[in-house]
Amino acid sequence: MRFLEKAGLVGLGLVAGVSISLHFAAVADKETVATPLPVEELRAFSEVFGRIKSDYVEPVTDKKLITEAITGMLNGLDPHSAYLDAEAYKELQVGTHGEFGGLGIEVGMEDGVVKVISPIEDTPAHHAGIKSGDLIIKLDDTLVKGMTLNDAVKRMRGKPGSKLVLTIIRKDEAKPLVITLVRAVIKVQSVKSKLLEPGYGFVRITQFQEQTGDNLASALESLTKQNQSPLKGLVLDLRNDPGGLLTSAVGVSAAFLAKDALVVYTEGRTEDAKMRLTATPENYLRGSGKGDYLKDLPESIKSVPLVVLVNAGSASASEIVAGALQDHKRAVIMGTQTFGKGSVQTVLPLGNNTAIKLTTARYYTPGGRSIQAKGIVPDILVEDPTTAGHDSSLLRLREADLDKHLVNDRDSGGEKPEAPSKSAAPAPDSKNDNAKLTPTEFGSKNDYQLNQAMNLLKGMQILQGK
Repeated sequence: MRFLEKAGLVGLGLVAGVSISLHFAAVADKETVATPLPVEELRAFSEVFGRIKSDYVEPVTDKKLITEAITGMLNGLDPHSAYLDAEAYKELQVGTHGEFGGLGIEVGMEDGVVKVISPIEDTPAHHAGIKSGDLIIKLDDTLVKGMTLNDAVKRMRGKPGSKLVLTIIRKDEAKPLVITLVRAVIKVQSVKSKLLEPGYGFVRITQFQEQTGDNLASALESLTKQNQSPLKGLVLDLRNDPGGLLTSAVGVSAAFLAKDALVVYTEGRTEDAKMRLTATPENYLRGSGKGDYLKDLPESIKSVPLVVLVNAGSASASEIVAGALQDHKRAVIMGTQTFGKGSVQTVLPLGNNTAIKLTTARYYTPGGRSIQAKGIVPDILVEDPTTAGHDSSLLRLREADLDKHLVNDRDSGGEKPEAPSKSAAPAPDSKNDNAKLTPTEFGSKNDYQLNQAMNLLKGMQILQGK
């Protein structure tokens, strides 16, 4: 549990305004293992350092050179390890509470430009029509090419109410799109729910925060009361959920699984990085001192027919939940293949209110599958018609597309997508340009994937009746 208390979270990338995908971790106090220093490499570093100090066209401070060296070391490891300056570290700590400043875009770096992984629901980016797969090439009048991801994110942050002009390249658009966004204090509602029709509930998790498990329990209790009887079916929507706290992922899984069922396990080089997290209060409460928020959950929730919706924007903690429910055959996973973020990051404070975010382990589903660079393959493939067609695979950014991503150590066949075991009815044919289609409002009457989930649940109800 020591590593859980230190890390307690899983992450994805950076958000324009905050790094939401990896949240606050308690101080990691493990002693550094003494290893011999590489003398030749350090000598080369010293020579380069001295040459810059003496010959560079402008004076450079020691602090800047050391900071850039640390940043380069971490950026060279994988897409998720990073140096957090005082501002980024502070925003990371407050991000778990679901409120932060920025645009609301989950981003990564690819080929020297910023690529949108997913817009966050109900944010300036979402309302402006920013899409997964968009390439950001300019911020106001400054080209992104040559920037680090941290530098680009810093430029996207700013005072709420201030404007930022994004120049975007989007597939199937002949010219770059110029979109003006107004920065805002973003308050992310982690759990949304409603009764779709008598007997059938819908719960959407937009992000895994500190209160997500508690909020989910309240939503499920409320839906049961509204229905005035046990639900006949439930849809859990994890589409475009970039992840968040590992403990919350365990709590959400525990709501639907039998007590003590394995949810996820991790493996790393140190003993602290080896965990087995089960559906027990000690694993999802993480010593919070709060009571077990699942203890009063209606017993029917453990057996209600369940469909989980996922897509390429479902990452990290979302994939842990989907993988656990799939391996235990507790739910039918529907949608498209997920992002493939299967590594754990630990936040290690350095002093001066700075820290490093370091990849320390890989995580695995109860059945021993690694999600890294592969993702969760749905049981039933259902495309979103607003992204289907015109080789929509080119629009889907996944972990395997990121530079320096960790390989999948359990996939002997490589990192190619698997074919789903079943296929639902094809999405409605659309010959229109993808870029001109209106993005799906998740949970609406026009949500094709949700409608397919409802059809499946009703079909399951008929079969149970027979």
